[in-house]
Amino acid sequence: MTVLLGSEQIEALSVIRLSVKTDETTSPARQREANERSARAIPARIIGEAEDLDVSASKTSPFERPQLGQWLAEPSRFDAILWWRLDRAVRSMADMHELARWARHHRKMLVFAEGPGGMLKLDFRNPLDPVAEIMVTLLAFAAQMEAQAIRERVRGATEALRAMPLRWRGARPPYGYMPAPMPEGGGKTLVPDPDAVAVVELIIRELVDGSNPTAIARKLNTAEPPIPSPRDHWALKRSRTTGGKTGGKAYVSGSEVERFKWGSASINALLRSPTLLGYKLHRGAPVRDASGKPVLATPEPILTREEYDNIGALLDSRARDTRPVERSDTNALLLRVVHCAGCDGRMYYTKASGKRKTNIYGCRAAAQGRVCNQPATMKAEWLEEYAERQFLAVAGSLEVIEIRKIPGYDPGPEISEITDELDAHMEQSGRFRSVAGKRVWEAKATALETRLEELEATPRRPPREETVRTGRTYADVWAAQTPAGRRNMLLDAGARVDVRQGRGGGRYGADESRLTFTLAQHADPEAEALEEARHQAEL
Repeated sequence: MTVLLGSEQIEALSVIRLSVKTDETTSPARQREANERSARAIPARIIGEAEDLDVSASKTSPFERPQLGQWLAEPSRFDAILWWRLDRAVRSMADMHELARWARHHRKMLVFAEGPGGMLKLDFRNPLDPVAEIMVTLLAFAAQMEAQAIRERVRGATEALRAMPLRWRGARPPYGYMPAPMPEGGGKTLVPDPDAVAVVELIIRELVDGSNPTAIARKLNTAEPPIPSPRDHWALKRSRTTGGKTGGKAYVSGSEVERFKWGSASINALLRSPTLLGYKLHRGAPVRDASGKPVLATPEPILTREEYDNIGALLDSRARDTRPVERSDTNALLLRVVHCAGCDGRMYYTKASGKRKTNIYGCRAAAQGRVCNQPATMKAEWLEEYAERQFLAVAGSLEVIEIRKIPGYDPGPEISEITDELDAHMEQSGRFRSVAGKRVWEAKATALETRLEELEATPRRPPREETVRTGRTYADVWAAQTPAGRRNMLLDAGARVDVRQGRGGGRYGADESRLTFTLAQHADPEAEALEEARHQAEL
């Protein structure tokens, strides 16, 4: 490209940059209009545009930005670069010097539509002109000071908002909540998001009913339509597309997906997050007031402390359960219900294949390295029909009694949390030499001690149970259930079918002399009712 030093028209690149895509005060349209105005004044012909949105000038140099970086790698394509203002180009002296060195080496002009006294041109096409170099140093220093001042203001405002009860500073809210105006005005708070709360309640119900995070995640992902993950839920709330770039173990790093999926880790993180209690968090720990109490971000927390602790206990118990998760799509009614009488081991479902035309339940002792002298096998259709008939004969007419657990309160978990936080805080005691620093450290230590004293004086309330009559019989519930749901009913009732080895024959139906059906005894009203019915049936 020919370098022009006269008044002839030159070719220019228009650069647009936004730190936050939704910032209307520095919109791309406004920047574009300013760049076109400066192009007419030079004069210059705009031959291309580099638009980098959601890109911070404080964190990325001009050469690291997606579009601008590509243009700077091909300097022969243009003579000048147009920006609206200096802060659209750089925010540090180091970046400004790097950009100026590039412009001087490639003989380019840097133009800012709005600067001190109007449009500012830094012309590096003439290597003998020292004015541009001096201006670069002065302006870069001013830009860096402005960026630092902005960071200090933002940090101060953020810390002030963090300490304000119920006041939400903005950005993406924790899952389960959404921003809403403060009742008395003057900012925003968080309120429960009905759509997300319904998902949280579904997850908790599944957990209480005996499921685990892996199975719950699978159910959410395979629902029709699929239930959006927390990240996709927030995108939909903002009328944006779901999915995006990935990076975790569940995805190929750097790939793009149309939607993000739930996983056991996300279920655990959600249910163990103190945000469900309405707490504000900073670096993963609750923000506390002068008395050590957690600062709330919402007047309507999703969970009480008792509910939160009980859910944590359930998660701990599921984590200790190493049993494999049964496939939810299987039609095998009697998995974990039917046992081989020869070795007392479970019998497993095998689909028809090859010459065998029927599905069966069979002993798998040999495949598992065990010895069974009388391995049992039976046609699945016969065995399932027998178990269903026996269960409904004993329990079908009985009313379903639900056991509702009323959570108690144990201050122990919160005492443990604050003790850990206090231990970490005490380790920082020798780091503060200034009077102000020591005062801040002492204030937090006092707040944590105060909260510990309050919790230690709070009595523990044990959980309790209450029975609720549903008005539905077991036969009613059975008829409405899927095979997996019916299997859970059998397991919840402690049903067990033992199968003895056959002696041949049995072509037209099950030899029920080989079968034994029992229901286990449990110390709860529902199971006691089943046991009473069993005894009556034996009379």
